[in-house]
Amino acid sequence: MKPAVSLSQSAPTPKPAEAPLGEVQSRSSAYLELTKPRIVLMELITVGVGYLLGARGGAHLGTLALTLFGTALVAGGAGALNMYVERDRDARMLRTARRPLPSGRIKPIEALVFGTLLGILGTVILLLGAGWLPAAVAAAAFLLYIYFYTPLKPLSTLNTPAGAIPGALPPMIGWTAATGTLDAGAWVLFLIVFLWQFPHFLAIAWMCREDYERGGMRMLPGVDPTGAMTGRQATLHALTLIPAGLLPTLIGMAGSWYFFGALALGLYYLAASARFWMSASHVSARRLLLASILYLPAILLLLILNPAPA
Repeated sequence: MKPAVSLSQSAPTPKPAEAPLGEVQSRSSAYLELTKPRIVLMELITVGVGYLLGARGGAHLGTLALTLFGTALVAGGAGALNMYVERDRDARMLRTARRPLPSGRIKPIEALVFGTLLGILGTVILLLGAGWLPAAVAAAAFLLYIYFYTPLKPLSTLNTPAGAIPGALPPMIGWTAATGTLDAGAWVLFLIVFLWQFPHFLAIAWMCREDYERGGMRMLPGVDPTGAMTGRQATLHALTLIPAGLLPTLIGMAGSWYFFGALALGLYYLAASARFWMSASHVSARRLLLASILYLPAILLLLILNPAPA
């Protein structure tokens, strides 16, 4: 008589179910979204311009690549930690409710660890690949963004100038990676990007003012129902940006073609800001936003195309 065969012995052990490919892709997409990739891309453009201007034709591609990579990680980490801190406020706003944390695609602890690791890794890469000064500038931008700008957003309308400081540091990262110094060229690039941000962000704040109020953000349009103060601030900063934009020629960074191009761009930006001041509306704010999106890439391109001879 044959012995009975146990089904438990003969049946193959089922393999644990693997995560569907779509789920993995969704998680990867959520982590990428945490880094605010569009902002990171714009920052990398300014880093690259700062490096190329500082190098004056003597760029080292390896150093440039490490500078861009390290900055991308630091900026992405700052974006992730910003979303971690603001997750409850983001959940109340229409424009941010689908972000990874409010929507539940990423857990808060995951965002905290991810952002912290990116910031540390990016700073180390900058330190080893570009030098201590660009690493220090990047670390300063990271800390100011997380510990100064982000906590200030629900407390004071001064969060806009507070955020403009770390927002203007990326070109200095590139410049210091190329030159090893924080000389006049670095500060001119900082000033241009710093002033550019005010009309840009005030236009966004006006267009999204009701959403910002829902999220408890203290933006200037929230205390300025007519838009007069918001428009005036945008116009004053656009006006100040005109002489600031001409400084690269005056200090020997750029040539004469840049001078006239920067003047034309500055007047165009000023006109858009003034129209918003005279008649604050969604339409005029959107036109100002579009003018800001044109201004910065255009003036950076002019700097690259018409630098002063080395």
